[in-house]
Amino acid sequence: MSARYIVLADGGSRSNPGPAAYGAVVVDTTTREVVAERKKYIGKASNNVAEYSGLIAGLEAVFELDPDATVEVRMDSKLVVEQMSGRWKIKHEDMKRLAEQARDVLPSAHVTYTWIPRAENAAADALVNQALDAALLD
Repeated sequence: MSARYIVLADGGSRSNPGPAAYGAVVVDTTTREVVAERKKYIGKASNNVAEYSGLIAGLEAVFELDPDATVEVRMDSKLVVEQMSGRWKIKHEDMKRLAEQARDVLPSAHVTYTWIPRAENAAADALVNQALDAALLD
């Protein structure tokens, strides 16, 4: 039986576009333990690019743990959740490319997407701000 994980992903841009970063937290659904974290400053980008980058980083972290895992992605980005769920069209070329990159990480049948309020995404948001603060202080 393959593992089951929750990915909490977030991205942020100070100004839009502006300095941007992402954060992702992977939680084992059985133990409720955080098994991976990813954060990275990505330079000047839009908020949406940062959000998609956080999604990709979280999915890649799961793939490293178990490429056959099933995943529930939880994000406070309604845009990313609706686009990746197939309910909203992706019109912007950058978003199309990033969505395809996300779909290529794990089989789409293994991934579901859930929108959550921002307050429930505090762990991923904290990683975004850590990456931004560290990069902007250098």
